[in-house]
Amino acid sequence: MGEVTDFSRESFKWFTTIPTRWIDMDIYGHVNNVQYYSYFDTAIAQHLIEVGKLDPNTAEIVGLVVETSCTFRKSIGFPANVNAGIRVVRVGTSSVRYEIGLFIDDDPEPAANGYFVHVYVNKETQKPTEIPSPRLHAINELKV
Repeated sequence: MGEVTDFSRESFKWFTTIPTRWIDMDIYGHVNNVQYYSYFDTAIAQHLIEVGKLDPNTAEIVGLVVETSCTFRKSIGFPANVNAGIRVVRVGTSSVRYEIGLFIDDDPEPAANGYFVHVYVNKETQKPTEIPSPRLHAINELKV
C-alpha cells in the first residue's frame, strides 16, 4: 500500500476531541512537542477502547508502540480543542500503522500529522502475537 500524502480533515476516518491543558504549554507559549505524541496515543487508545472493546486493565494482548513520527505544521495553544483524526494505512498479522492528524478546533488543515506503529504482544511473554479479533475489526474500519 502506498504512502498517503493527503492530511486534510476529510482524509481521516475517526475523530476524538482532546482539550489542551495549561500544563501542556511550554515556556515558548505553545503546546510542548512531547504532548503531540500524547495526543496521538490518546486518540488511538480511545478508539481501541470505544470501538475495539479494549479493556487496558485486563487485556492479555496489547499493542506496543515500536515506531513513531510527527511533523509539526502549526503551533497549538491553550485553550484549544485538538480534534485528533486517525486512519490505518497498513495492517499485518501482529502490527498496524496508524496515521494521525491533529486539528485545532475547526481548522481544516492539521497543526501536526504523524504515525504510530503498534506491534501486538502477549503482555506476559512480550512476544508478538496476532491482533485480537475485536481490535482487528475496529482497526480495519479505519483502513484507507
